[in-house]
Amino acid sequence: MTDVRTHVPHGSPMTHFVSQAPFDPYAVDKVSPELEKIYMASQWRMMWLRFRRHRVAVAAGLVLALMYAAILVVEFLAPYGQHARNVDYIYAPPQEVHWRHQGEFIGPFVYALDYKLDMENLQRVYTENVIDPRPIRFFCEGDTYKFWGLVEGNVHLFCPPDNDTPLFLLGSDRLGRDMLSRILYGMRISLTIGLIGVSVSFILGITLGGLAGYYGGWVDDLLQRAIEVLRSIPHLPLWLALAAILPVTWSPMLVYFGITIILGLIDWTGLARAVRSRLLSLREEDFCVAAQLMGASPGRIIFRHLMPSFMSHLIASATLAIPGMILGETALSFLGLGIRPPITSWGVLLNEAQNINVVALYPWLMLPILPVIVVVLAFNFLGDDQQRTSRLGHLLQRGQQVADVADLLVEQQHERVVERGRL
Repeated sequence: MTDVRTHVPHGSPMTHFVSQAPFDPYAVDKVSPELEKIYMASQWRMMWLRFRRHRVAVAAGLVLALMYAAILVVEFLAPYGQHARNVDYIYAPPQEVHWRHQGEFIGPFVYALDYKLDMENLQRVYTENVIDPRPIRFFCEGDTYKFWGLVEGNVHLFCPPDNDTPLFLLGSDRLGRDMLSRILYGMRISLTIGLIGVSVSFILGITLGGLAGYYGGWVDDLLQRAIEVLRSIPHLPLWLALAAILPVTWSPMLVYFGITIILGLIDWTGLARAVRSRLLSLREEDFCVAAQLMGASPGRIIFRHLMPSFMSHLIASATLAIPGMILGETALSFLGLGIRPPITSWGVLLNEAQNINVVALYPWLMLPILPVIVVVLAFNFLGDDQQRTSRLGHLLQRGQQVADVADLLVEQQHERVVERGRL
């Protein structure tokens, strides 16, 4: 064979080839753009990609997004004011929206209501005046309100046909108040109390659970004993006891914040234990030890390096805790120990339906239970998906560790075979 290598005289400098192309650290492992989106995706991006594959969870997320968006403009969506009364139409049944009158299309309308007293059952009997259609008004001026208690306005999405004709799509209560408007106003209180309560429990659970899992020792023992004492007390009697000690002289807004803090102070124990168990397993990982050797503070290690490792699990815990908060507020208000009028919540509305005789005659008073069921189911569907995502991420991480161990064992076995061959 002919040696094609260039002869370099002894003592002369070696020639070097320098590429002028820009440096690309991924030039060796080139992948398609589709795979690159996955390989280079952040943790939040991976959670979003997994979330989109579950249609039930996506539908539940859309329902919750619409409901939380609606609480921002409740005053505009509700046809009546929060405390508007129509004493001429107490316990009016839900009205049907019609589109055609005597074969002619005239758009959405309702018929005028006539009523007579039923002295046998002691109730009003309402009938529709089918010869008198009343078109529903849209984007109209109606009851005056203060938007979030700040800006005064009177524009509504839809309004009653006129001052003499009511519009009760979900019926009215014992004071002639529109049930649909009160459910919308109650949605603002019931949904926000879950978010604020979970925020309180998250701050306590992540902080105390993080300290117990990171330091261990007597700190862990002390916090675990406190958690065990709190979890040994039944939640409902504890809620009732704490709610009963709220001063009766407090304003409804102070009672609202008091109930929120009570719910948050009781529900943090489960999250604290979950955070503790995760930190106990993660604090010995290489990236945590490296951060300690580089002089990072415990707070930075916990919140900057350890918490993002199981953020999907924290989100799942939050979505599963919010419906518990909503049900807790509903139960306390239903028993008369939670939110009090004039503030309206779903529990306050259900409190008026305690009398079984009233419910038998006017079943639409139980309609506030429907949004409670929808919200709880939506949060559970969303939380189950996030819990599945966090479990999948944990399994993938464990699978990667198992794969690394398997590769190491195969390499060691290969080295032993080579050594035996040499002997």
